[in-house]
Amino acid sequence: MDVKLLLLTLGIIGAMVATVATRFGFPGFNKIAQIFLALVLLPVLCRFHRKLYIIFKMLPRDVIFLYRAISAELTMKGQRRNNMTVTKIFKKRVERYPTKPCFIFEDRIWTNADINNYSNQVASVFQKAGYVKGDAVALMMLNRPEYVAIWLGLGKLGVVTALINTNLRLQSLNHCLRIAAVKSIIYLEEYSSAIDDIKASIPGVERYKVCTKPGSCEDGVHDLNQLLSEASTEEPIVKEEIGYRDKLLYIYTSGTSGLPKVAIVPNSRFLLVVMPFNLLGLKSNDTLYNPNPLYHTAGGMLGVGFAILNGIPTVLRAKFSVTAYWTDCIKYNCTVSQYIGEMCRYLLNAPHRPEDTAHRLRLMFGNGMRPQIWSEFVKRFNINRITEFYGSSEGNANIVNLDGRAGAVGCVPLIVPRSFHPVAIIRVNNETYEPVRGPNGLCIRADINEPGMFIGLIKEGNASREFNGYLDKEASKKKIIENVFIKGDKAFLTGDILIQDEYGYIYFKDRVGDTFRWKGENVATAEVEGVISNIAGQRDATVYGVQVPGMEGRAGMAAIVDPDSLLDFKALAEGLEKALPAYARPIFLRIVKELEMTGTFKLKKINLQKEGFDPSKVQDKMYFLSGNKEYVEITPELYQEIISGSRKF
Repeated sequence: MDVKLLLLTLGIIGAMVATVATRFGFPGFNKIAQIFLALVLLPVLCRFHRKLYIIFKMLPRDVIFLYRAISAELTMKGQRRNNMTVTKIFKKRVERYPTKPCFIFEDRIWTNADINNYSNQVASVFQKAGYVKGDAVALMMLNRPEYVAIWLGLGKLGVVTALINTNLRLQSLNHCLRIAAVKSIIYLEEYSSAIDDIKASIPGVERYKVCTKPGSCEDGVHDLNQLLSEASTEEPIVKEEIGYRDKLLYIYTSGTSGLPKVAIVPNSRFLLVVMPFNLLGLKSNDTLYNPNPLYHTAGGMLGVGFAILNGIPTVLRAKFSVTAYWTDCIKYNCTVSQYIGEMCRYLLNAPHRPEDTAHRLRLMFGNGMRPQIWSEFVKRFNINRITEFYGSSEGNANIVNLDGRAGAVGCVPLIVPRSFHPVAIIRVNNETYEPVRGPNGLCIRADINEPGMFIGLIKEGNASREFNGYLDKEASKKKIIENVFIKGDKAFLTGDILIQDEYGYIYFKDRVGDTFRWKGENVATAEVEGVISNIAGQRDATVYGVQVPGMEGRAGMAAIVDPDSLLDFKALAEGLEKALPAYARPIFLRIVKELEMTGTFKLKKINLQKEGFDPSKVQDKMYFLSGNKEYVEITPELYQEIISGSRKF
């Protein structure tokens, strides 16, 4: 019998006897009781002293986390109970604070009333055009206050807005409009050529252009500015009420394979912004700087949601600029700002300037900050706190690094048993990434410091734990795993490998499947493979991400079958430039005689990914995309330039 267990048993029995004896007045038993109680505690302390020490050490972090999380949960319960929507909450804010700044853009202040009036005009235009609850409209424009006001106005009618990535062209753009079944698209004049390129394939889609000059729109295109100038600013009257669970937005995500998927964002999901608002400890007198694209979750939900739902004035910028980042923060007296990891690398690589530390930022939050640059970034730019988030447009596995632990993407409170946590890390097969199950058929939790798949347990009726999924039901099913820790339960599979340390901090390890992240964007490899195959005469190709020293994310690399060396590299580069956004074009090519496949005829990428683009390890010829225009062969000298950082791309 284990000695510690024996001591524990004796201690419990002795403590019971001593308690009874003391109760009935037997002298001297107080000391005996103390001795036996000490025996009870001794094995516990011996066995769990390290864990108890860590729990007490992390107690301040965990208490703050739980307090803020519980406060947010109570708010969300109230929203669900009262059938609230984003537009209803914003309307109340407008009534209370009509003149308070909502957005600041290019030196113009848009108050709550300004945004509301513009949104009402949008609602009026589309209501007159016959749009009703459940219809969908695509929106393609750069960051600006009108962007938010447009989807707010459509939301008042129950019309869902599909937020289009402004980098998309041709097949990808056409696909995004088609799968969302949009009735029309609203776009800035600068995207006219992109829309004209596909207009023949979207004959039933109405076009609303934001024209710079009256009467400059071509035939068949509606001049949105002209229509808005004639529209009412009164709140629209709708026949069917818009509710808490009704759809608000479509946000596109590359998922794990294929062309972009449509992630459904109902009002209930957008209202989850209350959780990060509470966890960040934001204040009503804060001003937020948001240069992130509004078609992504980070900029379009968090950055925008704090302004619409919580009244935090937000500075928008059309596009991220290295030189303007700190200048803008200083100019508009920003106290909080957003980032994505690639931005941080660009900022750190820029020459030192006095503006680097002349700002008033007390907090920066975002996702993708590389652990290697974290401390240097904080020190150089004098940032009091960096708060890293982890999450996805469609997923429910969302965590936050509350106290700025360098490199961590989130944390879980240690004072709560992990069986109560809504997220978990499970063991997976190292090659297939399939969950490893025990003899009982259930998944196995990864140990401390053991890499595993990050999952979010699904609970219907709880907005923070639901999985709203995609419009494509089959794609949604692929992201769900059943019989996780108990028979009948379900969880969302993130497709990411994470690791948790003994302090409860969680770190990103790797992205699996057929998606990788580059330049702050997700790249779906199947989409790129299809484009390459079309341009390269239907040659077989496989695309994967490879790590480049000093670079955030993974650079795209394609292995193309070309045994007779007939591939036209110039035509390939030109075709890729026309068909794909810059972040999706393969930076590296590897020419192979054949591609290895699995027993189910799936291309194997693991070995290719491990070998990377090092010419000393790879016998095949490899090429580097130089200046987006041509592919040049990778020599040992060029390889050294790339990994040393002297060759920019």
